[in-house]
Amino acid sequence: MKTLNAGPLTAVAPKVRMEHGGMDILVVRVGDELFAIEDRCSHGDVPLSEGELDGCLIECWLHGSTFDLRTGVPTCPPAVSPVRTFPVSINDHDGTPTVFVEIG
Repeated sequence: MKTLNAGPLTAVAPKVRMEHGGMDILVVRVGDELFAIEDRCSHGDVPLSEGELDGCLIECWLHGSTFDLRTGVPTCPPAVSPVRTFPVSINDHDGTPTVFVEIG
């Protein structure tokens, strides 16, 4: 498993994009929780990072599907396939709380 450094915790407010091996990843902060999902709508193939957040849901700006950040599962059509999710942790890195994403 590969661990990616997403940067300092303070930089995730409320979302930050990163790229690894041709895949775009979106890290989202909702209150005290962090989530990481593939930054690509499973229906419209557009970046979810450009959509609006509503609690633990992110809306695809193109067709209006929403995805649960906790599971990647779409909560309304037209999307029916989930997006990938990734484990997120906060660890000390040179004295700074830093966000790490596990890519499998």
